[in-house]
Amino acid sequence: MPKHLINPDHWIDRYSDYLFNFTVSRVSDREIAKDLVQDTFFAALKSMKNFKGEASERTWLTAILKRKIIDHYRKTNSIKGQAEVRMSYNSGEEEGDWLEERVADPFDKTAEDSLENDELGDAIYGCLEKLPEKQATVFKMKTIEGLDTETICNELNITASNLWVIVHRARTAMAECMEKTWFN
Repeated sequence: MPKHLINPDHWIDRYSDYLFNFTVSRVSDREIAKDLVQDTFFAALKSMKNFKGEASERTWLTAILKRKIIDHYRKTNSIKGQAEVRMSYNSGEEEGDWLEERVADPFDKTAEDSLENDELGDAIYGCLEKLPEKQATVFKMKTIEGLDTETICNELNITASNLWVIVHRARTAMAECMEKTWFN
């Protein structure tokens, strides 16, 4: 039995401000943010049948919105989109972005996808535990929590260039760890 119910009649009143603020902090353009939130509501309406009640409406809508933001940056191929923290793999004949390719589409979940995402999450957090504390903190803030550079720098009292050095080192260590634990 689902723990959470879905009610699109209340989405705009309950979640539009939160989703807009979430988006505008990532795209820095109010009009684009409005469009992305609207696209999120439409996508959610189309995929309501896939809502299993395992997450709250807000969490589910935010997951859809994150995918919309990624798609926006892919389309615009902007500098900020290219600067997003990604982890690549290169296994000789194959290379790509494992975070984009390995995480199942949240709109098409099967039991196998859920298991794979759980295993991937365990592998990511296992690798995070192996990082030095500062690298793990910065990596979580930038990649998992999606905080912007300025916020992280202010909170940790570091410069932007220091942040990117730490992110690069964390990303390299995470990619090596993930190759050992996830890809093999």
